[in-house]
Amino acid sequence: MKIEIPRDDLLGALGVVAGVVERRQTLPILANVLLETDDSALRLATTDLELAISTRVGASAVPEPGAVTVPARKLMDLCRSLREGARVSIRTEGERCIVASGRTRFTLSTLPAADFPSIANEDGMQRMMLPATQLKRLLDKTGFAMAQQDVRYYLNGVLLELAGNEVVAVATDGHRLSRFAVALDGNEGEPEGVRQMILPAKTVSELRRLLADDGTMLSFNWGERSMVAAFGDTVLSSKLVDGKYPEYQRVIPKGLPRRAVVDRDLLRKGLQRAAILSNEKYKGVRISFDEGIFGLQAQNPEQEVAEDEVEADYAGEPVTIGFNVGYLLDALQAIEAGQVEVTFQDADSSSIWRGLDCEEETFVVMPMRL
Repeated sequence: MKIEIPRDDLLGALGVVAGVVERRQTLPILANVLLETDDSALRLATTDLELAISTRVGASAVPEPGAVTVPARKLMDLCRSLREGARVSIRTEGERCIVASGRTRFTLSTLPAADFPSIANEDGMQRMMLPATQLKRLLDKTGFAMAQQDVRYYLNGVLLELAGNEVVAVATDGHRLSRFAVALDGNEGEPEGVRQMILPAKTVSELRRLLADDGTMLSFNWGERSMVAAFGDTVLSSKLVDGKYPEYQRVIPKGLPRRAVVDRDLLRKGLQRAAILSNEKYKGVRISFDEGIFGLQAQNPEQEVAEDEVEADYAGEPVTIGFNVGYLLDALQAIEAGQVEVTFQDADSSSIWRGLDCEEETFVVMPMRL
């Protein structure tokens, strides 16, 4: 194999695929990136056996097509060390790979491209097209609420629910829940009935990192055990979490009698100030809903106390509820509207947070005892 490619293009492509590579590997080849050439382009691919990402980049010249795998992180670090605008040549010599630019030359170890594993596509996959920015919003609005290494493995990911022309994303860790829905207008790939799939946490993280807020269209294919997302020159394949997601609709409270509206930025800044003196372990904050105000209070075992007030539109009976301040800040970060609507029943029940008039989003937060 022999190829010449601009350093900046190669580094950008490595940045797309390198996130899959873990520092500790069960198989040596999983630390490598597959370099595969054709007449005019270089394809790069990485995998951890559960998730695979590949991308293509145009090459200046491909004198000798071929394929090889080399250590991914080393190749990326070598490219970073070269000057911007440099040209890079990559060629194989026996069981070694030579990476050169100007007077600089690196010799890397290789493993056979034929041994590089792949995630097999399922037969009969369903397909839909949607703007990449819509899938990114679905995951950005919900991904923060995923469980982290929970024994209930089905919570360690984001549920995608497809029904008719609507896609719903849901995530929960048992203490909070986020739900967001987008409509797919006129999508010819609409699935029949309701289809659910659970995207693993690492897959969610990589999609959030790679998807751009531009006009790129995304081809989303799914089966019983895996999914494939293709956008631009990049293809992401992932196994799905094998499990049944809880009936999340039961967790979302209905008919909450009390309602308050508050400026998102003022509340966020107030919570950030209160969090400074909150208990480092439990991160608790008390919110007192009173006539025209949100009262904020946090304290820690050293008896240090933070108190603040934020103007709010509330006219009900006074209620004080304890919350994990981190959960509230995560929800406020996901809310885009300038005003936040909070609905609740009492101090012992879950509350719903969402942007004012943003019915497509729902953030459920359970109370804390403080």
